[in-house]
Amino acid sequence: MADPLSEGPDTGVSTDHPFDRSGIAGVSNGLLKVLDTARKVSKSDSSVLITGESGTGKELIARAIHKNSVRKDGPMVIINCGAIPSELLESELFGHEKGAFTGAHRQRIGRFEIADQGTIFLDEIGDMSADLQVKLLRALQERRFERVGGSQTIDVDIRVISATNKDLPAAIEKGTFREDLYYRLNVIPIHILPLRERTEDILPLISHFQDNLAKRMPGFVHKTFSDDALQSLLGYEWPGNIRELENLVERISVLVEEDTVGVHDLPQCMAGVLGNQDASSVAAVFRNEIGFSEAVDAYQKALISHAMNEAGGVKAKAAEILKMNRTTLVEKIKKMDIQSEPDMPIF
Repeated sequence: MADPLSEGPDTGVSTDHPFDRSGIAGVSNGLLKVLDTARKVSKSDSSVLITGESGTGKELIARAIHKNSVRKDGPMVIINCGAIPSELLESELFGHEKGAFTGAHRQRIGRFEIADQGTIFLDEIGDMSADLQVKLLRALQERRFERVGGSQTIDVDIRVISATNKDLPAAIEKGTFREDLYYRLNVIPIHILPLRERTEDILPLISHFQDNLAKRMPGFVHKTFSDDALQSLLGYEWPGNIRELENLVERISVLVEEDTVGVHDLPQCMAGVLGNQDASSVAAVFRNEIGFSEAVDAYQKALISHAMNEAGGVKAKAAEILKMNRTTLVEKIKKMDIQSEPDMPIF
């Protein structure tokens, strides 16, 4: 699957140094700030540390920096430090000589050597073991290293970009991440906001993902979203960020046959976020903005409002949808002062 940011206009990014967004969509101020920093840093060879939650598009920002740099004709080598066992990661990074360890039947060139004259992207750098952090620090400081089991020093000319979804300062305090390595990596920090904090990017992303599907799927028809469905998407917390949105768009393209996507077509976790209540009431509890009782009331009110709308104002039908007694529903409507939609009869 493609990285979870997509193409879009260059609106808002300074043009004194043309910057190819190369697959990054969005119009939010948070994203435009990231793009402007990426534009500036692409003109240098400084190390960059990109932080943000999983699924926010850290790799694509790294690719954009490389593509706009003087190293764009050189290789961009990507390695996920969290996906490779620590005992194998050193060999992946620096290579090894034949016979260096059991199973090393031939010489292997490492990613640092492959990235010479280009860029190396160290993804999930926060998952690297303490022992390997020491060796990485030396390689970054000197731009030279030895293959595992070798004695020949290899010089490289590389640009280093790293990324993590972890809190590295907290890891430093716990003693699981080296402070000197952190400062070596974090020359230019770039933080990508989660999708829930830049909801202005949701519609541009949906449009682009549908454009991509149209290229892949013959006969694909772009779908529109009902107002209620859009409100649900805008109010949802998006724990999986842009990657989750991309998956949703593809799922809808396959499972929804109508041209218009309604609330009932959305996953339950999204469809339940409706009504005039704060869609992020659960997350608000953990941000100490509201208490448990307030969150429960907000969710109940959202459910009842949605059921009443679905039932056209008929309380008996709404009670049936909610699988509750009509009398209980009437009491809750009065207690919570739930108002009907304009022009919707209440029976």
